[in-house]
Amino acid sequence: MSPLARPCIGFGTVWHRRLRPVPHEFRYGSYFLLLPMRSLRHQALPALNRNRRGMLSFHDRDHGDGGTDALAWFEQLLAQEGVTDADGEVWLQTYPRVLGHVFKPVSFWYAHRADGTLAAAVAEVNNTFGERHAYLLTGAALAGGREATARKVFHVSPFCRVEGHYRFRFERTAGPDGQPAHALARVDLHDADGPLLQTSMAGTLSPLTPASVRRAFFGTPFMTLGVVLRIHWQALRLWAKRVPFFSKPASPPPFVSR
Repeated sequence: MSPLARPCIGFGTVWHRRLRPVPHEFRYGSYFLLLPMRSLRHQALPALNRNRRGMLSFHDRDHGDGGTDALAWFEQLLAQEGVTDADGEVWLQTYPRVLGHVFKPVSFWYAHRADGTLAAAVAEVNNTFGERHAYLLTGAALAGGREATARKVFHVSPFCRVEGHYRFRFERTAGPDGQPAHALARVDLHDADGPLLQTSMAGTLSPLTPASVRRAFFGTPFMTLGVVLRIHWQALRLWAKRVPFFSKPASPPPFVSR
């Protein structure tokens, strides 16, 4: 792990495409954080308020079990699941709080080995009912930059049954200085009839500085509110297109699925 890993902010887009039973697609400009969580144990985060209110902030309790140390929760999860070789940096790709408010549809944890390869990833999913579930991804496909899969067990949208499986793909490129320059998280949902949903969150990465925080905040000052409103607006559009509506089932008892 490099002690010089720097926190980043990504400016890019969120994209979503439904293939069935009617086509439906949208793309929004957005931004996200990419935080080297182990490095942040040894360095300050002056451009971002941590566990304090601000224009943009990061709160540990927004992740995992809601405790005061999100990284400790994640490292405990890895240990409980038998992931013993993630001895490099741990990166967290997530939305910040904006003026103290947040809704994070999904956050991605990336646990690297000391040589930089990816040992495990966790997709931490929140729904609009205040529930959270974590999909743990491991294996050779993940380390090789190919697709990793997980069975869908957690309710997200009333326009999709809790069935089928997700296909995850993560890409990150580095700049000339070796620091992250671009990040992509792609998640597709397949059911018994094939591809159903295609989604991605991608952006060009900049160092997290007071200037880049101001750019993000003043460029989209109501991002959290926008995320929630867009979810409901797209749901209304799907309803108008007569896409079938499914009742919410009970959440799966295990918090983590593989």
